[in-house]
Amino acid sequence: MGGRRMLRMPAVSRLALRNPLSGTGDGGRRSPVEIVATMGTYLTRTHAAEVSGLRAGPFGRWADGVTAMRADCMTFADHWQAHNEQVLLAPESGPLWVVLGDSTAQGLGAPSPEYGYVGQVLDVLRQRTGLPWRVLNLSASGSLIRDVLNRQLPRLPASADLVTCGIGVNDVLYTGPGKLFADLRTLLATVPDNTVMLDLPVPAGYAGLIGRASRPYLTRINRTLHEAAAARGLPVAEVSAHFLPPWTGKFASDCFHPSQDGYRDWTRALLAVL
Repeated sequence: MGGRRMLRMPAVSRLALRNPLSGTGDGGRRSPVEIVATMGTYLTRTHAAEVSGLRAGPFGRWADGVTAMRADCMTFADHWQAHNEQVLLAPESGPLWVVLGDSTAQGLGAPSPEYGYVGQVLDVLRQRTGLPWRVLNLSASGSLIRDVLNRQLPRLPASADLVTCGIGVNDVLYTGPGKLFADLRTLLATVPDNTVMLDLPVPAGYAGLIGRASRPYLTRINRTLHEAAAARGLPVAEVSAHFLPPWTGKFASDCFHPSQDGYRDWTRALLAVL
């Protein structure tokens, strides 16, 4: 992390802080998981679903969990936007950590934003160093790699003391392999020196057939990330090596985002390289 430096924060108006990043990565992107769950919610609210038990069963609970997560998405975004405004407008009082990424950096899945990996790591940073670390969280739910390149990196203060970036899970759902790997290599070539990258979780023994089918692809993405990071000398927080079974209690109600307990694994992964 290096020694503490004086920060020269860019002038940012309150109007500039109001942008699509306060919601989803592109202002309205929804994952296939959310689309299926939304359709399922309509299905499970029918009389037939009540009679058959589908409404109270695992599928109904999952659909409700995704619906609740969608509401949390806006709540968490509002929290971080208000927090960022305070950081940018307050006098400089400590070293600055800038976070780039997607809904996992927002902490979605935890009971509140402070219990995601960003909040947990921030607490440890302050305890370890005795310094009043601040965090500027530029992440946004639904973000793709290209959103970090086009929307988050341009807002990055040049003199940040620590930059971390965790991105790519949404690209698995939205971006073809050719563009995904091209965007990933561009990102690794563009982020500032010493940026800490987070690799992708590769849940073993989770999500059944879909999980088994996705693991080789996630492993390939991580291999590319590690190789490109090593070429630049960038540290990588190995979420894939820390977010491990047993899975009980480590996923939120949507069965996709980590829970507070799951984010503890992500926290350990990041702290291991700081």
